[in-house]
Amino acid sequence: MDWLSKSAADQGRAVGSCAVDPRELTEAYLTAIAEHSDADRIYARTTPERARAEAAEAAVRQAEGRRVGPLDGVPISWKDNIDSAGVVTEGGTKLLAGRVPDQDAPVLARGSAAGLICLGKTHLSELAFSGLGVNPITATPPNAFDPARAPGGSSSGAAVSTALGLAAAGIGSDTGGSVRIPAAWNGLVGLKTTWGALPGEGVIPLAASLDTIGPLTTTVEDAGVLYAALLGIPAHALPEPPEAGSVSLRIPETVVLDGCDAPVREAFETGLDRLGSAGIALSRGLAPEIAEAFDTCARLSPLVTAEAWGHWGEAIEANPGQMFPMIEARFRSGAKIDAEADAAARTELAEISRRLSMRIETEGVLVMPTVPCLAPETERLLDDEDYYTERNLLALRNTRLVNILGLCALTVPLPAPMCGLMLVGAPGTEWDLLAVGARIEALLAE
Repeated sequence: MDWLSKSAADQGRAVGSCAVDPRELTEAYLTAIAEHSDADRIYARTTPERARAEAAEAAVRQAEGRRVGPLDGVPISWKDNIDSAGVVTEGGTKLLAGRVPDQDAPVLARGSAAGLICLGKTHLSELAFSGLGVNPITATPPNAFDPARAPGGSSSGAAVSTALGLAAAGIGSDTGGSVRIPAAWNGLVGLKTTWGALPGEGVIPLAASLDTIGPLTTTVEDAGVLYAALLGIPAHALPEPPEAGSVSLRIPETVVLDGCDAPVREAFETGLDRLGSAGIALSRGLAPEIAEAFDTCARLSPLVTAEAWGHWGEAIEANPGQMFPMIEARFRSGAKIDAEADAAARTELAEISRRLSMRIETEGVLVMPTVPCLAPETERLLDDEDYYTERNLLALRNTRLVNILGLCALTVPLPAPMCGLMLVGAPGTEWDLLAVGARIEALLAE
C-alpha cells in the first residue's frame, strides 16, 4: 500500500487499525524526502531524530491501544517560523540566521501531544511577507503543478511538501493569505483560522494582530482533524456535511471578481455551475463592505506593513543588504504609516467587519476565487520588479480581505490547476465552513 498518497485522516485510521506501523510510515516519508531532487528547496531542514523518536512513542501507544487522537502516528511538516525546541528556526531570513529556540511553540506542542510526528521545517517567504513564495535568500520551492512557477506564499514549503507527498499535511501561518494562496496554487485545502483561535506565541511574528496559524491539507476532513488537534481537542467530532439543498452561497460582485485571469474566472464559474446544478443555492449581489474595507486601508493604513515595520524596522536598519530587496521595500513602506491613522483604520475596519458578518449571516457564506491569478513564472518575478509588485498585490487581494476584517476562510481546489474556491465566514465559524467545504469538495469531485 502506498500510504504516502493517502490523506492524513486515512493514514491515522490505518495506524489505528494496525494496518501500518508509525515507524514504517515515518521512514517512508524520510526516505521520500531524502530521495526527492528538490527536497532542499522544500524543507529548510528535516528533523529525523525527533521524527523517529515520536514514531517510536506512537508505535508503543498503538500496540497498547491508547492512541491520543485520530492523527496519532501521522507525519507532517511545520513552517520554519514556528519554533521547534533545539532546532534552527530562521523565518526564511538571514536576519535570524542560526536562531535556535529552546522550546516548541505552543501550537507545535499541541500537535505533538496529539501524536503528530514532526518531519521537519519548511521554507517560506522571507519573514512570511509575500504571497508569491519566492525567496532568493534561502530557497523557493517548486510549484507542484509547474516547477517553473511560483509556489505561493508565504507557506510555500508547507504547501509543496504536502502536494508532492513529502508530508501528510503542513502547518503554516496566514497574515494576508499565506495559507490559502499556496494551497490554491498547489491544489490543496487551506484553512485560515480566526485570529486568536490558536496560540501565536512561539511563532516568529510578521504582524501579531493579524497573524494566524492553519493547516494545508489534501482534504477538508484533514483540515478539520488537524484544526481540532491544534486546538488541543484531538477527539473532536467533525460536523456532518449538510445536504446540498440546505447550503446558501453568496457571490459578492464587489472587487473580488475584478481583474481575474481568464482561466481562474472560467474555473470559478464552472465550479459554481456544478454546485448550483447539485442543489446549492447561489445568489449574486454587491457587498459594499468589501470596497469600504479596501478604501479604509488605502486612505489610512494597510495594517500589516505598519505593524511589520514596527516590529522589524530596527533589525532591518541595522543589517543593510541582508534581505531580498522586494521584501525589504515592502517592510519599509510601513515606516510611512502614522500611528493615529493606523488606529483609525482599525476602528473603521471593526465596524465594517461587523456589518459584513451580518450580511454573511443573512445572505449566506461568501464565495470567491481564492486567488485572482494563476501562479506566475518565478524567473520573471525575479527579473521584473514592477511585475513582482503587481502580481503580489493581486495574489493577496481576496485573501487579505479576510485578515483585515478578522474573518475566517477555507479554500478548496477547483477542478483546474492552480485555482481555488474560497469560502468566507464570520469570526469563529470554522466548523461551519469545514462542514460546508466538505460538501462542496464532494460535489466538485463528481
